[in-house]
Amino acid sequence: MGAGRIGIVGGGPAGLMAAEAAARKGAGVTLFEAMPSVGRKLLMAGKSGLNITHAEDHEALLGRYGAGRLRLKSALDHFGSAAVREWCAGLGVEIFVGSSGRVFPRAMKASPLLRAWLGRLAELGVEIRTRHRWVGFEGDRLLFDTPNGRPAETFDAVVLALGGASWPKLGSDGAWLPFLEGKGVSVAPFRPANNGFETDWSPVFVERFAGAPVKAVTARSALGGMPGEFVVTAWGVEGSLIYAHSAALREALERGEPAALELDLAPGRSLDRLCRDLERQPAKASFANRLRKGAGLDGVKLGLLRELVPDIAGLAAPVLAQRIKSLKLPVKRARPIAEAISVAGGVAWDGVDEQFMLKSAPGLFVAGEMLDWEAPTGGYLLTACLATGRAAGMAAAHYAAES
Repeated sequence: MGAGRIGIVGGGPAGLMAAEAAARKGAGVTLFEAMPSVGRKLLMAGKSGLNITHAEDHEALLGRYGAGRLRLKSALDHFGSAAVREWCAGLGVEIFVGSSGRVFPRAMKASPLLRAWLGRLAELGVEIRTRHRWVGFEGDRLLFDTPNGRPAETFDAVVLALGGASWPKLGSDGAWLPFLEGKGVSVAPFRPANNGFETDWSPVFVERFAGAPVKAVTARSALGGMPGEFVVTAWGVEGSLIYAHSAALREALERGEPAALELDLAPGRSLDRLCRDLERQPAKASFANRLRKGAGLDGVKLGLLRELVPDIAGLAAPVLAQRIKSLKLPVKRARPIAEAISVAGGVAWDGVDEQFMLKSAPGLFVAGEMLDWEAPTGGYLLTACLATGRAAGMAAAHYAAES
């Protein structure tokens, strides 16, 4: 019995890993990518340092996937953080663990890893066809738009790894939705994840502080409290601390409820100590000097207090300390999905079996951000894309060999 012929649609991390996994099982693999080259989103992520996974313990890592944890668990159990690091080593890519637990290639860039990966795929016999945009089905065949016409391809099994709807310029545009809906596949609407939020800053605040980083704060939402930093923009806020709370903020807005982060601008001081430190400041001192000397606040943190608390300068020390420790930062709208780092929504789990095969389309598997899950930044997104790609690729090869 042969290993079969596998088609992989999508040349991002999930698709490349599916191709590697299927080829290692002896399948003949052809990977199709709409863009002129593969791995474009991976290369974009690597521009600021490729955060490939996170070194925290496995149970903590699983907890980062929220409602998707149960369905992702099997794939992550077999290819979690430790396995990702071993895989990097196998490619000859040296890695290191940063102070926050995030794991990066020593070179920081994605290009050396991608080159080594493509070399491995070539050795495994994977054929890569770029400029092949999938445009749906023709019976049981896959139909592609190419510079040379519209070929239709037949495979024993197919893995779709087309991403979500964020970063459309890099190929993840969600154009696959109607093709799967036509197969009876249930798809949850896409919503932005790991995204910025708009708020109504005053023109004076925008002029003074747009682009300023807000460092060493703690933010609390329905997801709990987390330390970190974010950036003030002309339209609102973005950055890692905002992204960590984006699911809670988005869900509150979807319910029509007020959405806000509770900021602690002085996480290193208790409320009592902060109150005492403020009370010791001379009454004749300016408000800015009292905040700088009594609370260690100036610049954008002081600007946030003035912006978000009416008549802040007239508050007594106990009330002022309370505001500093629990400053409400309201948000009004999520930024557009095309600006988001990732998405929530996608192929609903009730239409996917334990091997990532679509129940309504035997032999058709899905992986990566096409599935309905989300996770914060920190290496979790890429880890789950690799894990689901590997699981789907292996399952597709098994299915092809048995069919």
